[in-house]
Amino acid sequence: MSDIKKYLCIHGHFYQPPRENPWLNKVEIQDSAYPYHDWNHRINAECYARNSASRILNEEGKVVDIINNYAWMSFNMGPTLLAWMEIEAPETYAAILQADKESLEHFSGHGSALAQAYNHMIMPLANQRDKETQVIWGIEDFRSRFGRDPEGMWLGETAANTETLEVLAAHNIKFTILSPYQAKRYRKIGDTEWKDGTGAKINSRNSYICNLPSGKSIALFFYDASASQAVAFEGLLNNGEGFASRLLGQFKDEDDPQLVHIATDGESYGHHHRLGEMALSYGLNFIEKDQSVELTVYGDYLEKFPPQYEVEILENTSWSCAHGVERWNSNCGCNTGGRPGWTQEWRGPLRKAFDWVREKTIALYEKEINAYNAAPWEIRNAYVSVVLDRSEENVSEFLKKHFGENLDKEDQTKLLKLLEMQYHSMLMYTSCGWFFDEVTGIESMQDIFYAARALQLAEDISGHSYEKEFVGLLEKIPSNIPDYGNAAAAYHRHVKPMIVDMLRVGAHFAVSSVFEEFPDETILYSFSAASKSKNYYEAGKQKLVVGRTHFRSNITWEEIDISYAVIHMGEHNLFGGVRPYLGSEALSELHSEIADAFKKSRIYEIFNLLDKYFGNHNYSFWHLFRDEQRQIMELVMENTLKNAEGTIYQLYENNYQLLQVFDEINMAVPKQLKLPIDLAINTKLINMFEAEEINLKALENLLDVAKRIAVELDTVTLNYLANERVRALIDELAKDPNDNELLQYIVDLLRLIKRGDIKPELWEAQNTAFLIKTNIYETYMTRCERGNNPDAESWCQLFDALYKNLNLVV
Repeated sequence: MSDIKKYLCIHGHFYQPPRENPWLNKVEIQDSAYPYHDWNHRINAECYARNSASRILNEEGKVVDIINNYAWMSFNMGPTLLAWMEIEAPETYAAILQADKESLEHFSGHGSALAQAYNHMIMPLANQRDKETQVIWGIEDFRSRFGRDPEGMWLGETAANTETLEVLAAHNIKFTILSPYQAKRYRKIGDTEWKDGTGAKINSRNSYICNLPSGKSIALFFYDASASQAVAFEGLLNNGEGFASRLLGQFKDEDDPQLVHIATDGESYGHHHRLGEMALSYGLNFIEKDQSVELTVYGDYLEKFPPQYEVEILENTSWSCAHGVERWNSNCGCNTGGRPGWTQEWRGPLRKAFDWVREKTIALYEKEINAYNAAPWEIRNAYVSVVLDRSEENVSEFLKKHFGENLDKEDQTKLLKLLEMQYHSMLMYTSCGWFFDEVTGIESMQDIFYAARALQLAEDISGHSYEKEFVGLLEKIPSNIPDYGNAAAAYHRHVKPMIVDMLRVGAHFAVSSVFEEFPDETILYSFSAASKSKNYYEAGKQKLVVGRTHFRSNITWEEIDISYAVIHMGEHNLFGGVRPYLGSEALSELHSEIADAFKKSRIYEIFNLLDKYFGNHNYSFWHLFRDEQRQIMELVMENTLKNAEGTIYQLYENNYQLLQVFDEINMAVPKQLKLPIDLAINTKLINMFEAEEINLKALENLLDVAKRIAVELDTVTLNYLANERVRALIDELAKDPNDNELLQYIVDLLRLIKRGDIKPELWEAQNTAFLIKTNIYETYMTRCERGNNPDAESWCQLFDALYKNLNLVV
């Protein structure tokens, strides 16, 4: 064993609440995340991806190395976040899994990744069954992704009590991480006298064993509160060397082994603190070079130095509530601040409403599952295998294993709905719903979405509507916002319109088919669609589509066959009917009559026919899902926007000389002229970056004009678009690094961008260029050194220029 007695571990808790629409299993567009589609994508770009390839800079601010932070730190990733990442950010996902494999080599066979209780439920407030399922699902999710058993598990908000620790220990979790304020008392193993640990008096540099009433035990690590606080809230990540020095300064002059370790939200490293991931990588590199200290992870340290102390915890405590776990249960006073007069009286009633949902769904679930002579809670624990793999083969195997081979389609759908009902009954307890200050905020509403989905499934199964009682409970939940008054008003405004049934899915497909040519078989969110017939007609701006499509939910296997007819009158004016399949004869009659009326421009007849065949099953633009509403609005506004762009650009061209005069006499341009001119130049630049190919000469001229007349650039959009364009070009270069023409083009584009005060991040481009250099640069340099090789010399000069313009050091 090494003589080193000082060990250092940095833990990052990487987590975002699930943001998916519960009916579509997809995160819909979130405007506040612009220029990204949603906050998951934005935080991935700012934090998760960046930590997988973080930069180390030299004194000149140039990149000298790129490292995967995850391979050198301890971390946990929320299972629901990883599920999103696997589909939406596969490169980041792969880098995280690879980092854990690499960490096994760094840390004596112990991986850097920890598991997490599944959906960040506050465990002390959960019932015993939910505690069990959360731990089991967290373990199984971890195994399926990282290919090994987890040694440790992160508890949401570090919320813990003895019951929770018992569940962890029962499932062979070796350790968890807590706040030092969660310790009650401690003593050296073998001593009889306990020492007071309250108020963070416990020594965080030791590891501890917690002996449980069952006879089992679990190791506990209490993180360094002051250093963790400095990372999260005191700007310690502003400087990598200062970050490392502060951590190294936490060691004491002692001969016994000691572990300095911090735990913070992983989003501190890049999202909450811009470039925080670089401070982390610099710190890890700095500490790695210090011969007196060794980087470690908890499992590695635990094996080297088993606990010499035992500890008891304070019951029902967490790292972010001074009142235990009341932040998720009552108006305890903990809040995010800045809202005078606001209270959190809504927290208790919201939990009571969800507890009511839980109890109703438990009763229904047990009754229905027991009818199949099956064990309801063991089956729910096993259902994580379906959540992880919803392929038909895997789901069929699951149903056969737990319910036998003689299930008909109706039974299969019913059982899947029951299990999905339980899944959403757990998701509604995701902790973020109580953390913030207002019940109508997006985090609390997301949890209400899950409750509404659970109740919809309960109604499908039982035939009993639970909505009225649930809304009654929501009416008792006060809002701080007068426009709402209570949570029920927010439910009617935001949740009710989101609720989707199979007909609504059919309506979305029918309306979208006016604008999009779907293949005969397609996937629409979490549904499969098989077109049986489609007839399309067009007359000027007006369009008509009539058809039949079969839908199947890929989650519950529910099916429906629909008939539809939709007329588009231009712009967003869409009207249609959707209903269960009319039958071949009736659909044929509808098609014949409505097509005839459309060809004769008898619009009133079309509306009469829609009423005749579809009754009150009428749908419009407003029944589209959010992303498609945006796409269709972009389509219908395309000509309008082009006309507007032409008008404002004409204004710029007509007044260009006048603008130069304003500049020369140092006189401010009147707002009536400056605002449209700024819009014209920005629009032109945006169009250039979005074009199939950028005309560099035209871009150069426009950037020069923008600088000359002091245009206020739309830097958010232009930085993003420039970044995407450079990334795509360097990805293309990576396929053929010998393409000197493309290499020259990229160098010229980068020089122009810099000259024009556009500042793209270039993070992905740097990564790809770094790989190109690693793979082939030395080969070209060798050719150059041999002499008389102009092609190699030309390539090296161009690549050096690329590296320089990407702020990389050759």
